[in-house]
Amino acid sequence: MTSPRHNWTVDEIAALYDQPFLDLIYEAQTVHRQHFKAGEIQKSTLLSIKTGACSEDCGYCPQSARYKTAVEREPLLDLQTVLEKAHEAKESGSSRFCMGAAWREVKDGPDFDRVVEMVNGVSKMGMEVCCTLGMINTTQAKRLKEAGLTAYNHNLDTSPEYYGDIITTRTYEDRLNTISNLREAGVQLCCGGIVGLGESKQDRFRLLQMLANQNPHPESVPINKLVAVPGTPLSDQKEIEILEFIRTIATARILMPQSFVRLSAGRTELSDEAQALAFMAGANSIFAGDKLLTTPNPEWNADQVLFNKLGLKELPISPSN
Repeated sequence: MTSPRHNWTVDEIAALYDQPFLDLIYEAQTVHRQHFKAGEIQKSTLLSIKTGACSEDCGYCPQSARYKTAVEREPLLDLQTVLEKAHEAKESGSSRFCMGAAWREVKDGPDFDRVVEMVNGVSKMGMEVCCTLGMINTTQAKRLKEAGLTAYNHNLDTSPEYYGDIITTRTYEDRLNTISNLREAGVQLCCGGIVGLGESKQDRFRLLQMLANQNPHPESVPINKLVAVPGTPLSDQKEIEILEFIRTIATARILMPQSFVRLSAGRTELSDEAQALAFMAGANSIFAGDKLLTTPNPEWNADQVLFNKLGLKELPISPSN
């Protein structure tokens, strides 16, 4: 059985990524079956609980206040609305409910208090609970964990070398510090990146290295495919080749054998065949529901049709939750 490593070199990652495609897929699927049940997919639901007006300048994000996009600013949702959405997600087969707020960082006060209530309420439903609220300190992370938080999402996005071409309002070190704070608080980590930002293959290898050399590995690794949103600086970015995207997923599976590798943003642009390849390459988690924060996502019934075609099953909700 493949054991996790935390000392991968860029050359080793490049050798994995660049091997013949079918060999890569075979290796990734072999590693996957050593650690997970074949054909079992975790379904997560992502809800934007506070939308738009973010002060950051992430070049891919329609929620930035700096760009003119179709995203309308919306205040923090009320507790009851969020709990109703969580109940709907659970009834539709999601085992994890994720809540995202367009904040640069978590600030103590009434809004954060309400998020803590949301986490507690969703946790009591027996679901895994995840948040993505921007930068967070250890004390805040511990408070969320005590309320029932399972995991926190904080992506690295891209390589340290390319990062400054995409974001200038937050440093790579800021992201690493937030990850460190979460680990110190004992919170599981959901940490991945985005491909198709215009990065080089070397940048892709470095992103994977930064993820795979964390100890422990992130429990969840979302691999996002850029959704080029009109009004953002990356609106005209050329789409990444699908097989390069699949190579990224397969390499992530080999590097992080015990992590959930999540097929995330950009799934609406993938055919059924491309999604099937992604699952063969080791992806074993998806976001379900018709929207990911503010970008489109396949509808519930479309996912069910695909699951039926491929003989896939939803990962059951853990009784320990």
